[in-house]
Order: sequence, then structure tokens, then C-alpha cells
Amino acid sequence: MSHHHHGSTEVDLTPTQREHRRSALAWLVGALIPLAVATLIGLVALWPDDVTKHIDTTGIEQVVPGATTQVGTITATQSVGCNGQAGAVPGADSECVAIDVRIDDGPDRGTSQSFTLTNAHLRSGVSVGDKVSVYRIPLAGTSPTEVIYSFRDFERTIPLTVFAVAFAVAVVAVARLRGLLAIVGLGFAFFMIARFMLPALIEGKDPVLVGVVGSAAIMFVVLYFAHGFTLRTTTALVGTLFGLLLTAVLGAVGVRWAHLTGIGGEDDFSLSAASPDLKLTSVVICAVIVAAMGALNDVTITQASAVWELADTVTDRRRLFSSAMRIGRDHIASTVYTIAFAAAGAALPVLLLLSVLQRPVGEALTSEVFAAEVLRTTIASIGLVLAVPVTTAVGVAAIGLGRHRAPFTATDPATDDHAPHQPPLEVPERRPVDDAPALDQPVPLDEPMPARPGPLQGDPAGARSVDESPPSAAQEFNDDRAYRRPTP
Repeated sequence: MSHHHHGSTEVDLTPTQREHRRSALAWLVGALIPLAVATLIGLVALWPDDVTKHIDTTGIEQVVPGATTQVGTITATQSVGCNGQAGAVPGADSECVAIDVRIDDGPDRGTSQSFTLTNAHLRSGVSVGDKVSVYRIPLAGTSPTEVIYSFRDFERTIPLTVFAVAFAVAVVAVARLRGLLAIVGLGFAFFMIARFMLPALIEGKDPVLVGVVGSAAIMFVVLYFAHGFTLRTTTALVGTLFGLLLTAVLGAVGVRWAHLTGIGGEDDFSLSAASPDLKLTSVVICAVIVAAMGALNDVTITQASAVWELADTVTDRRRLFSSAMRIGRDHIASTVYTIAFAAAGAALPVLLLLSVLQRPVGEALTSEVFAAEVLRTTIASIGLVLAVPVTTAVGVAAIGLGRHRAPFTATDPATDDHAPHQPPLEVPERRPVDDAPALDQPVPLDEPMPARPGPLQGDPAGARSVDESPPSAAQEFNDDRAYRRPTP
């Protein structure tokens, strides 16, 4: 879920508003510098060394040494019975499919191999021309070396690539540069997860520290890279870091309190055997933190934008906080639904199994698999909900500090953020009459006077009564001389 916000640009702001925002940004950056330094120190201290020293695959090799993976194309299909096939129910009348595959690469290129697939493969759709991958396994102790082939899986590179490219094109087409930057940031996030968080967990390092440091590093880069170095982004980053820290603490407490082992299937046993230093409970804790990252980013960015948009029209801090929280409550409701439905979608196969087996709801929810999902959803939602008022409070505090530090004169419209903008009053220049004598020369009383505007021509003194006696020439000219003085 993504949101795009259009706020006031620097061109739209008054000089005092720009000064307010610069002061607020300086305050926020000052608060973030210690967090950034702590994150950098954590990365250096926790960065994994040689992760292969902590991996032991002895006894769990699933592929024979010397085996390679080859690509082939289905050339023929035929329906057959499932008796004796893996996963088939004895005595059940189910249908499987036999396929012929042409090997497209490797030393046996061009040869044909036959395989029998399960009913699940048949239901997924098996057609001539589909690409598959197979294992080429040399048999040791045979001379000349004999080779057997084993079906591995369908080749999914092409459909995955097509949809990935379609996703990138859609994001860039709609969001343009912002969407492109978001995709690049997403790549950095996966890089940090693959090169830092996962190897650090395999080495047995503290899962809370690994999760918080890795997530904070991702948020520092992703938020500023996708949204720019702005007040909104900085405010959202403070709220996001608070939510991540709270989620990590609650996740550690919840996992230990609920006695979650991290073992939900056979793959977890294999993972535990292959990584002796890895604590599977740490996987659950880090999963909670990573699951909260995306939703926190979404909520805090939206809330920070709401605060700074309202700040241009609302001056009172209490009103600003309450107005922004009304927006935040709506977003909280929709995001909580998003997290819950995403968890339900991921656990849908298990939900179907429980429905078929008709197990009691209470018993099902307290099982390892469901308990982990419930904790992950509820803890991530708690961090998300509490990050909204924190982000709002940080934004309001930054606005208040920015206004307090910036020079401000409430009575001067040029420096008042919320005074209506009025253009300067233009006073027309009065040009002197060409034949009027200089003001510093004596006035001859017998010289005829220039005509003065009458009552109907806008006399500033107002209309004179017809019964009034006309003023003397000297009085008339002296009055008119003041009338014609140019306005300084």
C-alpha cells in the first residue's frame, strides 16, 4: 500500500514559513544524528564474517555429490494411475500424469527422459512445451559412469521475470521518478536482509539487535532515497524508528512468554541441523520486526504529511495534534486490516487443513504455527498504532520549536504565516503643475490663480456653499500649494 502526497513547495511558502521549517529540520536532524551513529556502530559490530564456518550440512545433503540441474521441455503427456506415487492415498482412484522430457542443455542434450508426476502436478496444468528442471545424477562405482535423471520442478524463471518487469513498469509509469527510487530502495532492503540480517542470525548473534539495527539501516536509506530529505520524511523516520524499537521489544517478550520454538515443519528441523549456532526463536523475533517495517513506513509517512499540511493553516498546537490524529485514526483502521488479511492469506493452507480436520478453534490458535502468526500480527499492529501518535507529536513539537526559534512578528503581514497575503498599496504620484511657482518663491497677490477643482471634480475639502464668500487670492493659493505637494 502506497500513498503519494502533494504538499506546499518552498516556492509556495513565505520567508517566515521557510525559516520555521529550516529550524524544525535542524532540530529533527539533531535528534536523529545519535540514532544514525548508533545504527552505523551496530552495523560494524554485528556485520557477519565468514558465515560458512557456522554451516554444517553433513547428513542433510538432499542431492548426490556431482549432481547437476538441467533444463528440459515436455514433449508428450499421458494420464496414468497414481498407485505407488509419492503422496498418493492407497486405494484411492486418483489420476497422475506421465511426461516425456527433451533435455535442452548439458552433456546429454537432445536426449529424452520419462517421468511420472503426481496428481497435484496434473491439477496445476501440465502441457506439451512447458519447461521443467531435472537432476542429472551420476552413479558412483559404475564403469562407464551411468547417469539417471530425476524430476526436480517446473521452470518458473520466465513467468516470474515477466511479472517482476510488469510490476516495475507499472510502478514507474504511475509514480514516475518516485516509483523508480522506491524500487531501487526495495533492492537495497533485500540486500541488507540477505547480506546482513540472515548471516548474522546464522552466526547466532542477538536477534533483537540484528533486527533493530538492520531495519533502522534500511529505513534510513529507503525513506530518504524514495521521499527526499524533507521535514515530512525526517518526522516519519523518527516515528518509524520508535515503532521498530517497540516492535522488537514486544516481539522478544512475546516469543519467550509464548514459548515459541520456531519449529513449524520439517524444513525447520533441517535449518536447525545445518546451522548449529542459529536459535530458531531468533527467526521468529526477526520475522516480527521485518513484517512491521513496511506498514510502519506507510503509516508514518502519511501521518507526517498530514501534520505538515495542516501546519500551514492551523497555528494552535492542540488543534493541530487533534486534527492530524483524526486522519491517523482512519489510516490505522485500514492498515490493521491489511496486516491481518496478509497473515490470513499466508496461513490459508493451514486454515483449510484445520477446517477439514474440524479441530477446535482454541486448540488451533494455540498451536505453534498459528501462535506465531497471531503474535506477529498483533505485535506489528501495536507498534503501528502507537507510532501514529508519536509521529504526530514529533511533527507538532518540531513545528512549535521551529516557530519559536525563527524570527516572528505577529503584527507584520510580511512575517506572519497565517496573515492573508495582500499586495502593497500603490499610491499614484502627483505630478506638479508646470505653471505653478516654486514653493520657496513669494506669491504675488495680483497674479491670476490657476483653476482649482470644483466640488464635482473631487475637491478634497468638500463642496462649498454658494453663500460663502470666495477666499482671497493669497489664501486660495497657499491652500492649493499644500494640495499639490507631491506625496513623499
